[in-house]
Amino acid sequence: MTATAKAPAEAQVYLVGGAVRDALLGRPAGDRDWVVVGTDAAAMQAAGFKTVGADFPVFLHPQTSEEYALARTERKSGGGYRGFVVHADRGVRLEDDLLRRDFTINAIAQSEEGALIDPLGGQEDLKARVLRHCSPAFAEDPVRVLRAARFMARFAALGFVVAPETLSLMRGMVDAGELGHLVPERVWQELRRALAEAHPSAFLSTLRACGALAVVLPEVDALYGVPQRAEYHPEVDTGIHIEMVCDMAARIAPGDARIGFAALTHDLGKALTPTDVLPKHPMHEHTGLKPLAALCERLKVPNAERQLAHDACREHLNVHRFDELRDATVYELIERCGGWRQPERIDQLALVCEADKRGRLGFSDSDYPQAKALSAARDAALRVQARDVMREGLSGPALGEALKKARIAAIAAQRRSPTV
Repeated sequence: MTATAKAPAEAQVYLVGGAVRDALLGRPAGDRDWVVVGTDAAAMQAAGFKTVGADFPVFLHPQTSEEYALARTERKSGGGYRGFVVHADRGVRLEDDLLRRDFTINAIAQSEEGALIDPLGGQEDLKARVLRHCSPAFAEDPVRVLRAARFMARFAALGFVVAPETLSLMRGMVDAGELGHLVPERVWQELRRALAEAHPSAFLSTLRACGALAVVLPEVDALYGVPQRAEYHPEVDTGIHIEMVCDMAARIAPGDARIGFAALTHDLGKALTPTDVLPKHPMHEHTGLKPLAALCERLKVPNAERQLAHDACREHLNVHRFDELRDATVYELIERCGGWRQPERIDQLALVCEADKRGRLGFSDSDYPQAKALSAARDAALRVQARDVMREGLSGPALGEALKKARIAAIAAQRRSPTV
């Protein structure tokens, strides 16, 4: 510890969790978490550490604000992930604390001298690229099913797989109804974080492999097995297409979960297509709005993510056929998406649509000129301001109509410019 404040003299302090794991994987360091053995809450407070949270003995370092948690054990006392009795005192060993953690790769500790303490074989699992649960107590916390899927979204590119026995345990948790105890906010938190990872498709495929996708995202799960026209979608299966679109969104807008969520949900209407018209999906951009609204309401999705997803679901086909749209239709599209007051929403929509077009088998490196053309049309229209069309006595609706006509003319000129 390099800061002024120090843990009580009798305590042993260890770096734990993701910081140790990522260092062993050669990945950039993130937040550091510490576990403290051999002391108690009163001694930590006396040493200047600030108490946070009411459920667990966690403290913030007064200088670094890093988390220091007393070594603890947990005992299941009820349903879901909140039904635990926590025990933390001077007698709890480091090994006891590591055993309660989720995965062996997260249960490696490092002493202040740099020695690794690894009672559960996490280093071997890191080398073997295996995500394995620490103990049968894994099944007591349904959030861990989502965390397993999220870690796969992060580490799939490194060759990680879920251990068969862990996947079996996850499947048993789903069958037992444990995921029914998840609160919407926590599901959204894990989904949002997964969509910001490099391979969100692994999040979806892992949840689907254990049956959890049908529980937490039934609208998405329903897309698997739904065929599409092969000339437009060589991958055919809509669920596979969604996986590819999510990964493409992560590629062209890395770390942007808002783009990722819109990519995930833009085709929900295809699950509702009558079987007698498959593999065509007429009007799916409109039928998808209802399941999208239901998903957003259930998970309490924030308004900004909800709005972009709604716009992408409704407009993605219009953007794809941008060159066929009339100038007035382009104006109306931008207006529907709030592009005059929030111009960035048009750029976000364009990214989602690009991910949709390139998230298809054989299309990953295709150009998508519609994105630049849409943004250029918006920019041209925005250069026209009300003061540019004001005439004596023109106000209210008349002024608004004049501004609209001038902006449509600007869009027309831009679209016909040789620089487009």
